[in-house]
Amino acid sequence: MSKSNTSYLLFIFALLIFSCSKNEPTVSNTPTIGNDTTTTVAVFNINSIEDTYADVAPFTYYSKWGSYNVHDPSIRKFGDYYYCYSTDVGYGITVRPGIQIRKSKDLVQWTFVGWVFDQIPSIAAKFISDRGGTPYNALWAPFVMKVGNEYRLYYALSCSTPRLSVIGLATSTDPVLGWKEKGIVVTSENNSVTQTNAIDPTVIVDASGNYWMFYGSAWDGIYALQLNPSTGLPLTSGDIGVRIANRGFTNGKYNGNIEAPEVIYNPTLKKYYLFISYDWLQTKYNVRVCRADNPQGPYYDYNGVDANVDIDHGPMIIAPYQFTGHGGWQGTGHCTVFDDGNGTYFMANQARPSVDSYYMDLHVRKIFWTTDGWPVVSPERYAWEDNSTVAKDSLIGTWQQIILGYQVVPGYANEQTSPDLQVAISLMIDANGTLNGDAGSTWTYNAPWLQFNWSNGYIDKVFVQKGHDWEKSGRPTTFIFSGLNNKGTAIWGKKVSN
Repeated sequence: MSKSNTSYLLFIFALLIFSCSKNEPTVSNTPTIGNDTTTTVAVFNINSIEDTYADVAPFTYYSKWGSYNVHDPSIRKFGDYYYCYSTDVGYGITVRPGIQIRKSKDLVQWTFVGWVFDQIPSIAAKFISDRGGTPYNALWAPFVMKVGNEYRLYYALSCSTPRLSVIGLATSTDPVLGWKEKGIVVTSENNSVTQTNAIDPTVIVDASGNYWMFYGSAWDGIYALQLNPSTGLPLTSGDIGVRIANRGFTNGKYNGNIEAPEVIYNPTLKKYYLFISYDWLQTKYNVRVCRADNPQGPYYDYNGVDANVDIDHGPMIIAPYQFTGHGGWQGTGHCTVFDDGNGTYFMANQARPSVDSYYMDLHVRKIFWTTDGWPVVSPERYAWEDNSTVAKDSLIGTWQQIILGYQVVPGYANEQTSPDLQVAISLMIDANGTLNGDAGSTWTYNAPWLQFNWSNGYIDKVFVQKGHDWEKSGRPTTFIFSGLNNKGTAIWGKKVSN
């Protein structure tokens, strides 16, 4: 959410207006998500979703925000709807506090439905004010879950005093209405105690029924804290948990820009997956993933190194990117990971158009799992595509490929001024089995897995599926791929012509 409390507020309330207009949505019948049954739902034309939204950004138009003004989302499916809870922010405006709530049946058309609170929670605010701080008039980085008939929402409240922050809990019997303060879960103070910043909560129930909260930003990395299942509060009063993940040093300088954990358990793979964000939220924000056999760790990266070791970890599965013909997207971090109840997983995060990076858009992408158990995400946003196999002949033609490389720049807002966009390059998949006309570079296809064997020794293994080209007018259907190479670098692609 925010590595630097002060710089976050400076950026989030800045007034930058970039004019655009919205088309009224049109209704069509489109297949639903998940197992892609024949059931249809009414959805609007995705052409009505634009990168910028100055005409509906003012607070008076909050009912039209839909997928706009979304920062630090937490999404879960309750009944027939996906609910999205997010930070109190808006483009060029000061929004009312309370955690924004949206809902959707298809993960494409979102409806703004209200707020969790009508003011800053008093218990959390008192903790900060009692210690000399002035609470921000904004709540950050919620996490939502359902336990029995009770909805639980964890939220963060901070202030300009470094590391003086609170993670609190609210409960309700309804996903939108009736939220009440339950209490404080964990706090951090501006003192000598070794601890991370108490923001960015997420919770998981492990395979044994134990409840674990993960949280943290900067300072001392990511922490795991065991909770009481019946209350949602710490199992041991006053416990702050233990560190499970950290970053390292670059040229002798500590690079503590790590935050926003999200943890899931994949029962098929029998692994816990820790998704974490690196770098400044407006520019280089990117998502890494590590995995473990136990919820409290140790989590290991792609190279088998403990996530708690002071180095940068990978794979990096999404980062600022730019396909040809588009300005690009940056700030692609602070993810939420969830499933549809039928085994299909998604990742959603905020993204900022590079033409004006103060806009905040919700991006939802399908997750694919590599043959050796690593999650990768679609290069394009989800839009009702089905899971049918792509024919081999459909692969032949011109593609745009993005290699999610990375340039380490230690620091925060002042140092990370460039988003370091990963730019698309041209890729020719030739009918004779070669790549880019190079006889030494070849490809093979065992649907849905496409493998590139490059003459320089790199091997890319990517998952192929249908998708939508969000960089083209009309968002036409196309073919996409996503995977990892033999060095653990994420590889994206989309077909642009035959």
